Amino acid sequence: MRSTSSTYRTSRTGRRAARTAAAVAAGALALSLTACGGDDDKSGGTGGKSTESGSSLTLPRLDGTTLEVAAVWTGDEQKNFKRVLAEFTTRTGAKVTFVPAQDPIVNFLGSKIAGGQPPDVALLPQPGAIKQAVDKGWAQPLGADARSELARNYSQAWQDIGKVDGKQYGAYYKAANKSLIWYNAKVFENAGASEPTTWQELLTTAQTVYDSGVTPFSVAGADGWPLTDWFENIYLSQAGPEKYDRLARHEIKWTDPSVRDALTTLAQVWGKKDWVAGGGTGALQTSFTDSVEQTFTGGDQPKSAMVYEGDFVQVNIGQTKARVGTDAKVFPFPAAGDTAPVVTGGDAAVILKDSPGAQALVKFLASPDAATIQAKLGGYLSPNKNVPNSAYPNEVQRRIAKALIDSGDDFRFDMSDQAPQSFGGTPGKGEWKDLQDFLANPSDVAGAQRRLEADAAAAYGS
Repeated sequence: MRSTSSTYRTSRTGRRAARTAAAVAAGALALSLTACGGDDDKSGGTGGKSTESGSSLTLPRLDGTTLEVAAVWTGDEQKNFKRVLAEFTTRTGAKVTFVPAQDPIVNFLGSKIAGGQPPDVALLPQPGAIKQAVDKGWAQPLGADARSELARNYSQAWQDIGKVDGKQYGAYYKAANKSLIWYNAKVFENAGASEPTTWQELLTTAQTVYDSGVTPFSVAGADGWPLTDWFENIYLSQAGPEKYDRLARHEIKWTDPSVRDALTTLAQVWGKKDWVAGGGTGALQTSFTDSVEQTFTGGDQPKSAMVYEGDFVQVNIGQTKARVGTDAKVFPFPAAGDTAPVVTGGDAAVILKDSPGAQALVKFLASPDAATIQAKLGGYLSPNKNVPNSAYPNEVQRRIAKALIDSGDDFRFDMSDQAPQSFGGTPGKGEWKDLQDFLANPSDVAGAQRRLEADAAAAYGS
């Protein structure tokens, strides 16, 4: 969804994970999302302690301390995070102010730092942004207490994603399961459509929905990042984990046949204008928020039946008044190749002004106590393995969270988040713009590849 440098590497386990590991993770996701009957997993079986059961987390008293925390979060996401910050204030006495940031956040932080007013902590949405902050001398390493909290609560892969040159700079507070397709349950019921598990089945389901009189997909083309996520899921499934990692590092070119294959597959949806709400032109004017609204407003005659994006779609669904798990249901992104994909994203807490207060806040954000508060409020997913599964407010979220934790280290982080910001994380430029152009003309696969490679080569300096 947004940036990193060419020197970034995924975790050791992530690099060596082969197709079989991806298959296990994808299978766990599919099983957990589609399981019917039986008791929900509400036991909090990961073994963590919620705030209700009594916390062992020790935080210092920080009376008189003032802190600023910046993040590109709005609406309910921002409001719910402020509840977490309020709990930190209750426990420590520190006054914490949330600073709304603009995207890309690295540019926003650069302006704040140039003006002599950096926030104490920033939530960065890309591994590449963390590295940029380190390279510019902005980011400060996490102290022993915060690192210890991370080690207790996170798998090695999630710890490693927050490291630069072996030092821990980021604590991933928020995760995203980005291998999901949400659908209007009433439309599927009326059409007699079923949840697909393969790409070919997805095309069949789309045709069934179309024949019932509803446009199958809403595509958020106005925002470039959802388009990169579409591509990444198809590419990971078809090309496999090793090639995914190599393309993320620009060790293979975007003119590679594997990219051609993924774009050709993607064009099977994007190239059918009657399958996309508003056609290509309309999709390019459709924001991410609009794409969700098009799918879950209008009763059983919405503008679209399905929308692709991560677990965070639930927040937007809630704003349409549709009920998650009843009106709005979800299935794993179908396998376009040998295995179904498991793509993740996330936001890491990074210290910009080192102080006891900033270190304590990041320690708190790395604890199950903080994540449990926001998990209960909905629309949030934590990579913290000690957050009780019972904290999530509905069956769909509990299953998505369990699938993420059960995947362990066998996942792939969002590819565009691993690219330099100028290629993978800037509106109107690089991959975002190139895929918007491809959405407008899905028949020009070769042209899209050439543009992607030219922009990637310029950004990676190769």
